[in-house]
Amino acid sequence: MGTARTVAPAGARTTAPPAPAALAAKVRTLAPSMTRSMQRVAEAVAADPAGCAALTVTGLAELTGTSEATVVRTARLLGYPGYRDLRLALAGLAAQQQSGRAPAVTADIAVDDPIADVVAKLAYDEQQTLADTAAGLDTVQLGAAVTALAAARRIDIYGVGASSLVGMDLAQKLLRIGLIAHAHTDPHLAVTNAVQLRSGDVAIAITHSGSTGDAIEPLRVAFDRGATTVAITGRPDGPVSQYADHVLTTSTARESELRPAAMSSRTSQLLVVDCLFIGVAQRTYETAAPALAASYEALAHRHAPRSSNR
Repeated sequence: MGTARTVAPAGARTTAPPAPAALAAKVRTLAPSMTRSMQRVAEAVAADPAGCAALTVTGLAELTGTSEATVVRTARLLGYPGYRDLRLALAGLAAQQQSGRAPAVTADIAVDDPIADVVAKLAYDEQQTLADTAAGLDTVQLGAAVTALAAARRIDIYGVGASSLVGMDLAQKLLRIGLIAHAHTDPHLAVTNAVQLRSGDVAIAITHSGSTGDAIEPLRVAFDRGATTVAITGRPDGPVSQYADHVLTTSTARESELRPAAMSSRTSQLLVVDCLFIGVAQRTYETAAPALAASYEALAHRHAPRSSNR
């Protein structure tokens, strides 16, 4: 039976401060979970990085009608050790923008938009979502998750709704390179399988909100049994992170009436899944390459044109 253990808060994990390009993505991802005063600080630095980079912590607090403590807390929530580090990132972001990089914008889809406009808007939002996720993805946490997966005896993946589709995609990829991976969409079976995990196994929960109980419960059980746990989430401060050794943060395009969060979150989750898979395939190349080749060969006849006797 596994022994109980605790994980340090998300902010205490070994992480690198976000690069300047990741700042806007961080604001878009975390703003919904911030207090209103912290949102004012976050929105101010994202809207005018050059102006805010020139301000002291007191100046930014006065500009946003908040307190110095709120400014510092916002900087830390965005991934920076302190306000000084945030100012450096703002200066870097301002320099990038002055070099001619186009500002990030998101266009809502209207009910009467021509289909050509729908295609263009969706394509732009998908590109922005992928760029934001790549910019904000913590490669230290990603590398640690890849290391655990490459050596895992068994891998369990939990997700519901759109996240379950992403989980099945990851399981299929890992199976094709010879790893034992299962995606669980039934919450009862997920928990009963999690009970069987132990040290050396890996459990992954995929939940954009970070608060999906049907994904969190089996992850908690796996965590308590001693398995290495990973959360793929758009809310790194959500409840799922309490039971995750490694947190991989995704970004989403802005939700609208005709484009619910499930659509844009799936795009960023699939990018993280592909990063995990490629990382594991690299680490296990000597066994992964032959296994992948064997799976292609086994399925080749299903892709060949069918002969007809007619």
